[in-house]
Amino acid sequence: MNIANASQSVKSTTGLVVCPHHLASAAGAQILRAGGNAVDAAIATQAALGVVYPHMTGLGGDAFWLIYDAKTQALRGLNGSGRAAAQATQAFYTQQGYDEIPQRGPLAALTVPGAVDSWAQAHQQFSQLAWADLLQPAIALARNGYPATGSQIHWTRRDRPYLQADTIQPCPFLPNGEVPNTGETLTNLDLAATLTTLAKEGAKSFYRGAIAAQITDFLASVGGLLTATDLAQHRSDWVEPIETTYRGYRVAQLPPNSQGFTVLQMLNLIESFDLAAIGHSTADYYHLMVEATKLAFVDRDRWLTDPTFADIPIDELVSKAYSDRRRFRIRLDRANPDPASPVGGDTVYTAVVDAAGNAVSIIQSLYFDFGSAVVVPDTGFVLQNRGSFFSLDASHINVLAPRKRTFHTLMPGLVRHPDGSPYLVLGTMGGEGQPQTQLALLTRLLDYGFAPQAAIDQPRWLWGRTWGEVETGLTLEGRIPAEVQQALRDRGQPVKTAPDWTEKMGHAHVIRFNPDGTVEGGCDPRSDGAAIAP
Repeated sequence: MNIANASQSVKSTTGLVVCPHHLASAAGAQILRAGGNAVDAAIATQAALGVVYPHMTGLGGDAFWLIYDAKTQALRGLNGSGRAAAQATQAFYTQQGYDEIPQRGPLAALTVPGAVDSWAQAHQQFSQLAWADLLQPAIALARNGYPATGSQIHWTRRDRPYLQADTIQPCPFLPNGEVPNTGETLTNLDLAATLTTLAKEGAKSFYRGAIAAQITDFLASVGGLLTATDLAQHRSDWVEPIETTYRGYRVAQLPPNSQGFTVLQMLNLIESFDLAAIGHSTADYYHLMVEATKLAFVDRDRWLTDPTFADIPIDELVSKAYSDRRRFRIRLDRANPDPASPVGGDTVYTAVVDAAGNAVSIIQSLYFDFGSAVVVPDTGFVLQNRGSFFSLDASHINVLAPRKRTFHTLMPGLVRHPDGSPYLVLGTMGGEGQPQTQLALLTRLLDYGFAPQAAIDQPRWLWGRTWGEVETGLTLEGRIPAEVQQALRDRGQPVKTAPDWTEKMGHAHVIRFNPDGTVEGGCDPRSDGAAIAP
């Protein structure tokens, strides 16, 4: 078993798993050793993350996939996001006196959790191992325990009031009602039981069986909106990925309701600039990245929603011609004050490659840390609050409507060579920061020649409002030199300095296919993760 640290990449000829918790990466690597493929390992990894990283992900969340099938050389997209309850209407919330949908509590849990169905659909299409086998590592972790990380402790302490609100049972994330200590062994026997039911009965138990009944019966008792019909009617959708080219490479994302098109726009906007002349880590570099981000976010906030409820001109938005018409707005000597909306989010990203060359880029989330903070009794998991991002403004493109999918920050990435073979599998958690961090990784890997781990380790930036902040700003990690930060202020950028290594910049992971037949992975030192080869 080969594990990366913060300063070195891992190379392998037998496959690789990278995610933000080393025990979950180990679960995926275990499945690869047992003869599973990249999809099998991704399912096992996501299930394990729901145990060991419950503040970031779990059975109650959504998932988005990009899957490269080496046999057919095809790239498939899978949208595993849930739709709003049939009873979830704008009128319902406004009549209750809300100007915005609550971010916590039962009324925040208004969308169907889509992740489990996406696992099942990916398994049906691609897997080599039995469904039940893929959940065994997660079941063992939940039953036998795992050491609590600093990340889980931090978010548990912060969210303790939400987790204890209106609870009728002890919270599984607060043993004996207390925030656990770092390194303390944690178990989640309720989640072990839920995963065991899921292993035996399949995803149907989550949407039409015993687990579905637990969810909907509890929500009905506390004033929630999701019903048995909502869960039974849920489906994930196979979708065609969207692409642009950059420096000759084919960069793929998922179409709306994912925000993935924003990074394609950013790449189109910056491609005509001479990044070699601009130089890496210069004020010009950071300024250009931020200005491209601002322009892309204007379009994102104008257009992004469920495409079945709106006619989104996605082909034009990601076209070279459209970016050519907008690029004049970028000036290297002055900041554009265009605003963007706040986007929060806690998420996990996983990259998996197997020995056959199959690749999976998958991202899963509860939206906020611990989602809605609603723990369904006896299940051991929280329900997401992704639906709280819907607007209650009737004129807004992302206004709430029954059975509608909301604007989604989740955006797994995958880069291919011109012949369609895979080159990079990459992504990150971080809401507003996801397209910005992908832009950082792509420029560092494709323009400046960094290795995967080195690209991840470089200082990062975050423009916008996220993680509960009130004001828009440009947050820079403190390792960026003071003279660069001052030069950005001089151009009108509202610079704020963060710690040298801050979780605010997300947990980014990369796997690169090398010419020598190896794959090389990097894992974010801002996370608790590892790149592990089988």
